[in-house]
Amino acid sequence: MVEFARPSGRAPDALRPVTLEVGVSMHAEGSCLVMFGNTHVLCTATVETRVPPWLKGKGRGWVTAEYGMLPRATNTRTDREAARGKQSGRTQEIQRLIGRALRAAVDLTRLGERQVRVDCDVLQADGGTRTAAITGGYVALAIALRGIKVAPVCSVAAVSCGLWGGRPVLDLDYAEDAAAQADANFVITGAGGLVDVQATAEEGTFADADFAALLALAHTGCAHLSAAQAEVLAAA
Repeated sequence: MVEFARPSGRAPDALRPVTLEVGVSMHAEGSCLVMFGNTHVLCTATVETRVPPWLKGKGRGWVTAEYGMLPRATNTRTDREAARGKQSGRTQEIQRLIGRALRAAVDLTRLGERQVRVDCDVLQADGGTRTAAITGGYVALAIALRGIKVAPVCSVAAVSCGLWGGRPVLDLDYAEDAAAQADANFVITGAGGLVDVQATAEEGTFADADFAALLALAHTGCAHLSAAQAEVLAAA
C-alpha cells in the first residue's frame, strides 16, 4: 500500500504552523499579523465615529472589511487594483465574506453609531488567504473594541479543507488547493457555531460523507485557532 503523503508532509488533520502577532501597527486601534505557514496577512482595525448613511440615526454600528494583495504576494507580480481603477470580483467577494464573518462576533447595537473597518492586506500568499484574514481580522477587531469598551459576543476563526489525493485534508496550502478535487472554507465561532460555509467540487461531484469529513476537520482546526486567538488576546 502506498502511504498517503501531503506535499508539506503534514498529517491530514494538521494545520500549517500558525502565528498571531499583535501590536504590529503603531497607529491602528487594533492590529494582527497572521501567518498560516507561508501565507502572511496584515490585519488592522480602525474605529470611526460614523456609520454608513443607511445606518444614520438608528443607534447601531457596523463592522466592515477591505481586502487586498500586494503586487508580489504571489509568485508573479500582479498590478495593484487601484492602478486598474477597479476591484476584481474575487476581491469583492472575499472582503464581503470577511465582513460577514466579523460581524458575527459583535452585537452591533453595543457599538452605538460607530463603524469598525478591518483592513486585510496579503503580504505573501500560499493558499488560504481569506481564512487567515478572518482569523487575524478577529484578533485585530477584538483589540480595537477594547478601546471603546465593547466586548465581542463570540470569537470567529476560519479554515480551509479539501479533498486532495482522494482524502479529506485540513488547511490547504497552494500546492494542495491547485490540485484539490473539492475545496471548502468554513467560518466557525469559538463555541462551534457555523457562520459561513463555501464548498466547491473542482472535478465532478463529492459525496455527503466527504462533506461531513471536511466539516469535522474544520471544527478541529477552528478549535485550535480559537484557542490561539484566546491566548494571544489574553496576553495583549
